Amino acid sequence: MLIKLAWQSLCFRRGAVLITVAALAVSVFTLLSIEYLRYTAKQSFSSTVSGVDLLVGPRTGDINLLLTTVFRIGQPSQNMSLKSYQYLTNLPDVSWSIPISLGDSHRGFRVVGTEKQFFTRFQYGQSRPLVFSQGKAFTDTYEVVLGASVARDLGYKNGQKLVIAHGLGKTSFKTHDAFPFIVSGLLEPTGTPVDNALYVRLAGLDAIHHTSAAHLHNAEMKEIEPKSISAAMVGLSTKLSTFKVQREINTSVVEPLTAILPGVTLTQLWQMSRGIESVIDLMAKLILFASLLGMGAVMIATLRERFYEFSVLRTLGAGVFLIFILIQVEGVLIGALGLALGGATFLLAIRLFGEDLAIAYGIDIATYRILSIYFLVALYVLIGALIVGIVPASTGYLRARKL
Repeated sequence: MLIKLAWQSLCFRRGAVLITVAALAVSVFTLLSIEYLRYTAKQSFSSTVSGVDLLVGPRTGDINLLLTTVFRIGQPSQNMSLKSYQYLTNLPDVSWSIPISLGDSHRGFRVVGTEKQFFTRFQYGQSRPLVFSQGKAFTDTYEVVLGASVARDLGYKNGQKLVIAHGLGKTSFKTHDAFPFIVSGLLEPTGTPVDNALYVRLAGLDAIHHTSAAHLHNAEMKEIEPKSISAAMVGLSTKLSTFKVQREINTSVVEPLTAILPGVTLTQLWQMSRGIESVIDLMAKLILFASLLGMGAVMIATLRERFYEFSVLRTLGAGVFLIFILIQVEGVLIGALGLALGGATFLLAIRLFGEDLAIAYGIDIATYRILSIYFLVALYVLIGALIVGIVPASTGYLRARKL
């Protein structure tokens, strides 16, 4: 009966109530979006590389090795020798390895020298494999596979030719025009740095830099082997040997090497941005708080118009405490309406744009996580509505006592 009475009272003042509900809905939508994107961004960031047990490179810092190898940020200060790479591949606990060589680019996109196992062993997200949208992995020395962003931004198709340039700039004065590469395949979008690179064989990348390359025949150039690589991704036969192998590599007598656990280093890197994350979260909560204060202000402003309503209730025998509870129920109803509208808008946005987000940014749409975040926001809103409602409810209580 009390809820029905509160609902009828809100309907009578529907103009102000609708504006208040809309403001709350916007703040709920904002808070839901920030909380959900923060969670999914963290999950996507942490799963940029999946299934790789160790990243191995020359002696350097853990984060620096991760940034250059996985995110293609910066330039390796030095390389590791091919002898060291062969050493780690021959370790008894190593199941597979992927060599990575960096240094060149094409129109601002990184060129990565690797081998065919990159396309079968590398995984991202929840152990998702790389998939070709067109063509296949390279088989020839002068074939190249394009990430999704490279193919989309530059408009390349299967079978087209392109020239690799020296250095990392969008404009280069030194290009390897004598050795054009043919596009053999295009990768589907992953939402990871894989999309922003071109992939060639190590032999092809080394051949175009060979001092006598211009005087060698194609068959002879295929015999050229790289002398060094930038880093390697390593998979182990058993997870139990991770720390043992890491220690063996870090204490290698072949040359100084660094072996890191990608997941641990990704967590360390994410923690460096926790300050910004906290500020954004605080701003979203302040927006919600401001909307709740606005709701309280509207409720106080309408109390003067409700003098007749309170008089009737008192005449019918309603106690002053009942009027206090009535105003509190109205506040909770307004909060619930704003919560429902904001949540419905958020779910509709996820339904309409969730797939685009997943393709563009590698975000996994986890329904169970949406519900858990929604329940948390609902708790904020309903408790906040009760607390803010104390002021108008107390004001109504004091006025009802005078009747």
